[in-house]
Amino acid sequence: MQIDVVANIGEARTDEFIHKTVIVIDVLRATSTMIAALGNGCKAVVPVETVLQAKELQKPGDLLGGERFCKKIPGFDFGNSPNEYTRSAVQGKRIILTTTNGTRGIQKAMKADHVLAGALTNGGACAKAAVNFKRDIVIICAGTQDVFSLEDGLCAGLILEEIGKIAGVKNLAINDFGLAMRSCYAQAKDTLLDTLLMCANGKRLSKLGFQEDLVTCAKVNDTIHVPVLDRDQMVLLPF
Repeated sequence: MQIDVVANIGEARTDEFIHKTVIVIDVLRATSTMIAALGNGCKAVVPVETVLQAKELQKPGDLLGGERFCKKIPGFDFGNSPNEYTRSAVQGKRIILTTTNGTRGIQKAMKADHVLAGALTNGGACAKAAVNFKRDIVIICAGTQDVFSLEDGLCAGLILEEIGKIAGVKNLAINDFGLAMRSCYAQAKDTLLDTLLMCANGKRLSKLGFQEDLVTCAKVNDTIHVPVLDRDQMVLLPF
């Protein structure tokens, strides 16, 4: 099984995703938020690139979620904090979500056979789902405005470690960047929260008062919920 890890959305090449499984990672915070929302009973999350698209797609009963520069978009129901998407707020609802990086990554992956949302919180479950699809895998680290983000790379390392447990390390062909991220995760796994607090996005979120989001997003293998793209929306993969 070939597994390629891409450092940021800008380096992702859509034509290379055909007949593959793509895992999109935006630990802080889009994919962590999708996982939380769907895990709390949200019917579907529709990822879009722009605020205008979100408003145009909204139907009666739909909720709008999203951020620009880490802050909630004016007039939206939610920002991009996974802790906002509680069961009482989202159960049975469809959410239109637009974020600076993660939703753009999912849009870019749409030529793949399967598109999954991965984060630290569902890394093991996401790895299992990807292996079960029996395709070569591309892991896209969303990054921040086309620049690599450490937390996404560490999550890629976690998923690679979990895939190795399932499929056997000797059966994997991993690109050099993926090998580097797997080694980084192995070194940082016991101090992940501290690392998230020190990385650029962690510092930015902490300064804006979202430190509790870092605690939530750093919980490794906290859930078995895996969002999967079904046409134009993310739904829960049956388990």
